[in-house]
Amino acid sequence: MSMEQEIESKILTIKGQRTILDSDLAQLYGVSTTRLNEQVTRNLRRFPNDFMFQLSLHELRHLISQNAISRSHHGGRRKAPRVFTEYGAVMAANVLNSDVAIDASIMIVRVFVRLKQFAQDHADLRLRLQMLEQRVAKGFSEHADELQEIRFLLAKLEQTPEPKRRKLGF
Repeated sequence: MSMEQEIESKILTIKGQRTILDSDLAQLYGVSTTRLNEQVTRNLRRFPNDFMFQLSLHELRHLISQNAISRSHHGGRRKAPRVFTEYGAVMAANVLNSDVAIDASIMIVRVFVRLKQFAQDHADLRLRLQMLEQRVAKGFSEHADELQEIRFLLAKLEQTPEPKRRKLGF
């Protein structure tokens, strides 16, 4: 797996934003999560809410249930992690001020930009699919009886057992 693929796999959508967990960011920057969070705490003015925020208990439970992070009794987090947006990831590299952090932040920004471009490129496709779906739904509503009959026959077909086949060969 390339470094960019690894970064992309760590990016999560939380509160409608693409973010990266503090532990994943620390790993990419070659520092401990504690060290990253210490530097962030010392420089909180550099991290407004659109750069970094702490997860709520509900969001933390959701991440744990999705196995994005481990439970505290399995050696995982004991408090809600901080998550960083694209801008927060760059700012974290600045407060860490190491060559590894600077190089990694460049790759992280490239991945964020690529994901953003991908979403923009496919926005028109999403709109066209929604329009097509509305037209098809309208057409189906005009033929609701036929559609109901097809669904009934498909359900009956699924309940019918497959015929036994003779074995060929020995």
